[in-house]
Amino acid sequence: MKTFKIVALQILGDQHEAKNIPLTDGLIINKENEEGSWIIEAYVDNKFQSYFKSIYEKREPFEIRVIITHAANDPAPFTVSIHSIRPVKDHISVLFTGRLSKRRNEYLELLLDDLIKEGFSGEKLLNEFKARIRMKQLVTKE
Repeated sequence: MKTFKIVALQILGDQHEAKNIPLTDGLIINKENEEGSWIIEAYVDNKFQSYFKSIYEKREPFEIRVIITHAANDPAPFTVSIHSIRPVKDHISVLFTGRLSKRRNEYLELLLDDLIKEGFSGEKLLNEFKARIRMKQLVTKE
């Protein structure tokens, strides 16, 4: 098994919109088994408890993206289920289990796909794409 720190978490909604979840801390474990299983723990503010509970109650796999180790890394896409939600003082620990969604992770392709699904096209698509690329570059410089 290999363990890595996660520095960012996004949950993809039903319409494939991305919701950024601010992390207090987090880790990801590659179980390195035949199934390609991963365990992801996100330690987040307690205000997200009802949000994660509503996802958990659906009992359906969903898509997330995590940035592993360094903010400059591209997000890795996973198909996961919530295994548990545990309170820890004024935070919660959300434990996900799942597998990588795609072997090839191309951040720019994912971003462009998101923007198209959000309804952007033409000049507005180009402008929003440039703005979000700049936003990622700013985040990676912090």
